Amino acid sequence: MEILTVTEMEKADQLAIASGTSGFALMLSAGRAVAEAAMDLVEHGPVLVVAGGGNNGGDGFVAAAELVARGRDVTVALLGDRDALKGDAALAARNWTGPVLPCEPQSIGMPALIIDALFGAGLNRVVKDGPFEVIDAINASGAPVLSIDLPSGINGSTGAVMGAAVRAAETVTFFRRKPGHLLLPGRLYCGRVRVADIGIKASVLDDIQPATFENDPVLWRAQFPVPSVDGHKYARGHALVVSGDVAATGAARLAARGALRAGAGLVTVLSPGDALAVNAAALTAIMVRKIDTAAEFAELLTDRRLNACVMGPGAGLGSRTRDLVLAALAAKRASVLDADALTSFGDAPDKLFQAIKTIEQPSVVLTPHQGEFARLFSEMDNKHPFKSKLERVRAAAARSGAVVLLKGPDTVVASPDGRAAIASNAPPWLATAGSGDVLSGIIGGMLAQGVPAFEAACIGVWMHGEAGGEAGPGLIAEDLPEVLPAVFRRLYDDLGIDY
Repeated sequence: MEILTVTEMEKADQLAIASGTSGFALMLSAGRAVAEAAMDLVEHGPVLVVAGGGNNGGDGFVAAAELVARGRDVTVALLGDRDALKGDAALAARNWTGPVLPCEPQSIGMPALIIDALFGAGLNRVVKDGPFEVIDAINASGAPVLSIDLPSGINGSTGAVMGAAVRAAETVTFFRRKPGHLLLPGRLYCGRVRVADIGIKASVLDDIQPATFENDPVLWRAQFPVPSVDGHKYARGHALVVSGDVAATGAARLAARGALRAGAGLVTVLSPGDALAVNAAALTAIMVRKIDTAAEFAELLTDRRLNACVMGPGAGLGSRTRDLVLAALAAKRASVLDADALTSFGDAPDKLFQAIKTIEQPSVVLTPHQGEFARLFSEMDNKHPFKSKLERVRAAAARSGAVVLLKGPDTVVASPDGRAAIASNAPPWLATAGSGDVLSGIIGGMLAQGVPAFEAACIGVWMHGEAGGEAGPGLIAEDLPEVLPAVFRRLYDDLGIDY
């Protein structure tokens, strides 16, 4: 589940070498793993290895030799002068006795498979001139492409396209994934990602102490709430969801349904008086209570059993929403702030952040989409040229004192302590009205059950993505809570939990 930046991966290599594994041994293992993947991807026909001048190219030379040993017809197209290769890459090239062509667009031809060994994950400059033309020719060839480490042209730490990038059918990376495998647009270029063991021991992670993870159940298994046989609804928490006025009640009900399905023992929608009848008529297992003012809300929160709040979906913009949020934070309630709860502080973010930081244990989750994030953190974004979504969300968490969840197909969750998780399981049909309201509710349901904020956000994002896959194409937001039981059953089976 650990994701390593380019710098961290370099350290992993160095630690492996320091423990007695030579750099060339690592290259041999990497090249052989690439050859194995190539055989699986295309069983027959000529192979072209497009090699660069660094270690990525060295991996390509090893893969070429291994494929020839398995009876394949292989040609290498090398970018630059063979005599200019250094270190392990030079040694790998010396062991190659097959044909070497200049790396030019006309060298690409029509092979059965192209192995992309041009640039590795550490690319930090814009691709242009000859390499740009070669990448364009690779993409235009129609041949399936197997990329080594990352598709050439993708920045390994940010997922950015550095001018041009290879579109791979499959990517073989080593030891652990990089952020560029999961962040967009990089993920769209990788195809299927295969992580190969090349002999680096997992114990090197003890020295590296990675803080970025793939959002997977392994990450949050220890914090996942499992009801006990002797439990009762009051032990599973009571979530409150703030509703908007009579014309905007649906979002709160979606969030409330998500919270209840996520496992909160009780859920109450707090409704303005003018919307009370509408909400009451539409809800059954979810309770409704009339709340018009922040003072009434503060009085309600003197009941410590009401332990989690979801505010923002359909709440309305302005002072009422701001005051309700500040009342919940003053009462030190675990809270999910979304949509209108965020935009209402767009002109005064420091007021929100100061209120959040009065809570000793981070227990607030902010769930903006890109537009809401830009409004709330505009000053931060203007002052700092962040290179990636991951960096922006980490900085926002540190700035606000909250767990920040920036939504999208590559949703990133970051904690003020520096931990971050990147999701990769969201299907495209989750992009529908009300989907984010359900996500807020799921997270609120997890907070109600006592799950820490970072893990609650990660669990919510993962379950939301799985629910989208379970419902399938054509889903609408109302479908998501209803398929959560199937997601729970599958997760219980995978984690070995009896039910």
